[in-house]
Parts: sequence; C-alpha cells; structure tokens
Amino acid sequence: MSVEGKTVVVTGSNSGIGLGVARAFAGAGAKVVLNSFTDRDEDHDLAADLAKEFGTEVRYIQADMSKGDDARALIEKAGVCDILVNNAGIQHVAPIDEFPVDKWNAIIAINMSSAFHTTAAALPMMRKAGWGRVINVASAHGLRASPFKSAYVTAKHGIVGMTKTVALETAKEAITCNAICPGYVLTPLVEAQIPDTAKEYDMSEDEVIEKVILAKQPSKEFVTVEQLGDMALFLASDAAAQLTGQAIAMDGGWTAA
Repeated sequence: MSVEGKTVVVTGSNSGIGLGVARAFAGAGAKVVLNSFTDRDEDHDLAADLAKEFGTEVRYIQADMSKGDDARALIEKAGVCDILVNNAGIQHVAPIDEFPVDKWNAIIAINMSSAFHTTAAALPMMRKAGWGRVINVASAHGLRASPFKSAYVTAKHGIVGMTKTVALETAKEAITCNAICPGYVLTPLVEAQIPDTAKEYDMSEDEVIEKVILAKQPSKEFVTVEQLGDMALFLASDAAAQLTGQAIAMDGGWTAA
C-alpha cells in the first residue's frame, strides 16, 4: 500500500526534523498536516509552498503541544489521521538539582505527554479506517542517558515505553507503532550553534563537529533530516507491516557500544 492520498499529521513540523519528515511524505503524495505552536503568515505560506512544490494537499494547524487539549484538538481539526508522526520537542540542559521546574514540566509535556494525547485521539480514526501508523521521533537519549539532560532523557525513555505499549495494544490490527531514535541531526538549530561553540572551545568548526558535537557518534557524521524522512516512509510502508514496538536507532553507532 502506498502512502499516496493518506493523511499524515506531523507535530512540530515547521522546521528541522519535523519539516524533513513532512517533505518526505509530501514527496510521496501523502496529504500533510504541518503543526507548531505559532500561527504566523509564514507558517501558512510554508504549507502553501509545499503543496505547490509536491502537488499535494498541505495544511498548517496551530496547536500548542504543551497543552493536552490542544494536542487532541490538532487531530480533531485534521479530520483524518492515517499516519501520526509525534515529533514536537524542546531541550534544556542543567544539573538536576538546578533544573528549573518550569523547564522540566514543559519538556515532559511537549516531548512525551503530547504524544499520549495525539495518539489517543488518532487511534479511533485509524481503527475506523482499518489501517494506521504511529511513528514517534524519540532519540538516542531514549536508549542512553547523558548528564544534565534529565527531563529530555526521561521524556525520550518514556516515548520508547509508550511506543511498545501502543504496539501491543494494536498488535492484532493493521496498525503499527514504532520509534525512531536519532543521534545528532544536522538541523538549522544545530548549524547555528557550531560557530559559537567553536569560539567557546577555541577550535575550528570541523573540530567542534568531530570532537564536541559528535563525540558520542562513532560515524562522526550527522544524521540528516532526509534520512529520517526516508525511515518514516519505510515505517509507513507495507514492508514494515510486521515491524512494531521497535526503537530504531539511527545514530552512527552511538548505541552500539
């Protein structure tokens, strides 16, 4: 079964990984719902540009993923959700005894709880259609921990656990649920950090990439948003019909150690 004509909702998708995944599905002929917490002209223009580029239906729906009601309303406003990609996420780094409570709450809400709400709202639609895919963008930090990222690591481990639970609950249906666990991805946000990090460590930008940013990634290469988009497309394909409940590491060997 092709994804052509299927409706895919991608949370947190007006930039970075989410946009890369949305582009992959649009390129395959799926109808795409973009999302973020903003409601700017450029958000709606982005949807119009993708629709024109790929010749498919692309909409933008504003919803704040830190709010459960908003997350569920996103699915309801979409009207159809054949494929759900839970991608929305934020990050904050601090020692656990200094970690701001508001940052903890926001990361847990956006990175983990939003996926609970969207999935709960989408599953009835998928069951009615007799087919569905839930694809959670977790992280290598859903499989390994790092210091100073307590909320992010907790949330991403939670996403992996939720993935397994949803997979078991839908195992006898034509619905799968999997998590993609990327290592470091070259997004505009990461690219923007490289020059400042180079100055901080008095290194060249190439040295910063290899010795600081990709220190844990044995391949010493970033994962690309295009690779993540292709993986999401594969998980939505018939070839992956018996692949469910899995946390798939795309991390250049980080979690192999």
